[in-house]
Amino acid sequence: MDPSRDPNFIPPSEIENEDIKISPLAPKSDIPKAVPIRPIVLADYNYGIDAPFHPHTHDQRRREINEHRKDSNVKHGIIPRVHNDLQTNTPSPESEDSNEEEQDDGSATKDTSKNNHDKIHKTHDFFHYNENPYLKINKDQIADLEEVPHGVVRQASTLAEYEFPTHRLQKKLSSPNKFPLVIVACGSFSPITYLHLRMFEMALDSISEQTRFEVVGGYYSPVSDNYQKPGLAPSNHRVRMCELASERTSNWLMVDAWESLQPEYTRTAKVLDHFNEEINLKRGGVQTITGEKIGAKIMLLAGGDLIESMGEPNVWADADLHHILGNYGCLIVERTGTDVRSFLLSHDIMYEHRRNILVIKQLIYNDISSTKVRLFIRRGMSVQYLLPNSVIRYIQEHGLYINTSESVKNVLSNKD
Repeated sequence: MDPSRDPNFIPPSEIENEDIKISPLAPKSDIPKAVPIRPIVLADYNYGIDAPFHPHTHDQRRREINEHRKDSNVKHGIIPRVHNDLQTNTPSPESEDSNEEEQDDGSATKDTSKNNHDKIHKTHDFFHYNENPYLKINKDQIADLEEVPHGVVRQASTLAEYEFPTHRLQKKLSSPNKFPLVIVACGSFSPITYLHLRMFEMALDSISEQTRFEVVGGYYSPVSDNYQKPGLAPSNHRVRMCELASERTSNWLMVDAWESLQPEYTRTAKVLDHFNEEINLKRGGVQTITGEKIGAKIMLLAGGDLIESMGEPNVWADADLHHILGNYGCLIVERTGTDVRSFLLSHDIMYEHRRNILVIKQLIYNDISSTKVRLFIRRGMSVQYLLPNSVIRYIQEHGLYINTSESVKNVLSNKD
């Protein structure tokens, strides 16, 4: 988040000149040493980069990969790769029709369908409605598909009660050739929108297709009330809206309230240190296929507008940027009107750590912004299909964003 919105913000140049002490960052020795978030290249497969593929060798390598996939029962780990993984697993009409074509008699078709149904439930026990307490809804309650499931522990309202959420953190890698990765999004989320949810899914696709990492968890970290920004709802409401948005519409995203509970603004570098401490130092990281534990790479998920703020003079301390980009890494989602690649080329520190930065291009542009949503609410306009229904209902029940005002400049800048 933009450090200049800290009520006690001191420009980095003044800190250096006046020798002002700031809270230290985690030492590099406490952060797991991970490979850069670089795209896969031919050298990763021990092929000669300039050497042509030999047809026989290439076909043999493909057969080895296919055999490995056949022997593995794991599809994509706990994190879903298709929308159907979020549903109660029942055979689709299309699958039943295809089974009828393959079988000659009706009894064989029925048995095949039943076997497929049982196989699906065994493969996806984690999502089974009757076995997972997170998916149970009492009969006397409204079964809203976007409500937080009953049984999920809500985030604490005080630091004394705080516990780090791990109920969706994948404890073990599903691939022997991958490294664990945790994605963290810091922001105001006032309110959280479908774009904030889509950013994680776009990052998941890019990481799966372009890198050697396996995503084991994703977190929203809302800022505290000390972040000076127009339209910022109280932190307890923002945390709750993030819970409503993520706990039911996703089965791998979580909300961490630690940053929102801090008595003062917390630098983004310190927030990433917090996640590293909770996941790697306290819990030892993530278990591999062989049983040993390795440290998970923590990466910041950000929009192009936040990255551009890193180029504004005298806002971000160089030490913080080196810590964020060098020791952790950054996933940047391009937004309309931003040229992230040109910015990376011109920014010295970002260019230095370019192998630890992954730019995610929006294939379908989504320009939903919290600023415009707040404006629509103040004007009595519909925000349906911009936010999850449960978040809309929560805003209505608590009367959020109705009696607030923002400058025209802030609305037109459209930066969140």
